[in-house]
Amino acid sequence: MILTRVRAQGSVTVDDLATQCGVSLATVRRDVAELAAQGQLRRVHGGVTLLEGKDPDASPGFEAVAQRDTPLKLAVARRAARLVADGATVALDIGTTTQLVARELRGRPVTVVTASLAVVDVLRHDTTVELIVLGGVLRRSYHSLVGVLTEDALRQIHAQVAIVGTSGLQADGRVLDSTLVEAPVKRALIAASDRSVIVADAHKLPGTGTVCVCRAGEFDTLITNRSADPEIIEAVRKTRTEVLLA
Repeated sequence: MILTRVRAQGSVTVDDLATQCGVSLATVRRDVAELAAQGQLRRVHGGVTLLEGKDPDASPGFEAVAQRDTPLKLAVARRAARLVADGATVALDIGTTTQLVARELRGRPVTVVTASLAVVDVLRHDTTVELIVLGGVLRRSYHSLVGVLTEDALRQIHAQVAIVGTSGLQADGRVLDSTLVEAPVKRALIAASDRSVIVADAHKLPGTGTVCVCRAGEFDTLITNRSADPEIIEAVRKTRTEVLLA
C-alpha cells in the first residue's frame, strides 16, 4: 500500500501514510525503513519519495496483489459472476478480482473474452467455456496483454457484460487505474459491452491511481463490499449507477 501511494503521488508524508493505510506511525516508519533498505523508495524529512530513475507508472506484481484482501475480492467476484447469464458473452478485464470471477464461471456455457493471461490460466482446460483471447503486447508483471492490438480487437467484439477492475474509486466518481497502458483497454471493454460492471473491493474505495478510466454514470453497475465507504457508495448512487453490495 505504501508503494502504491508513493507511486501515485510522487511523495507523501509519514502522517498521511498512517492515515491512508489505517495503521500506526510506528508501523509506517518500520515498513518505510524496510522499503528504503530494499531500494524501493527514498526517505526524506517527514516522509518518503520515489527514487530517481524509478518508473512512476510501476505497480506491484500480480502475485503480490493477488494475496491482498482475498475474502473481500471473492465476495465481489461471486456477485459479479451471478450477473452473467448462461449463453452470454462476458468481457473480463485484467486483474486479481476478475481472475476470481473466471473461477466462478468455470463449467458454465458462456463465452469469455479477455486480455488477462490469469483468466486464460483459469479457463484454458474448461471445454464448456468458449474462450476468446485478445492479442497485444505482453505485460509480464501483471499477466496481461495491452496496446493498440488489444484495443483494435475489442472493436470487433460485442459482449453482453464487461467486468472491469480498478485500483481506486474516488468520492467524485472517478474510476482510476494505476498504470497508463491498461486504461485504454478498460475503456474499450466498456465500449464493447451492453452492460459495464466495475468490481472494487472495499479497500478500493477510495484506493489510489494515476489515470482516470471513466466516471460514475459512464458505467452501469458497481459491485463492492458492504464494508465499503458509505459516502462514496451514496455518491455513486446519486449518478443513477446501480450499486450491488457483496
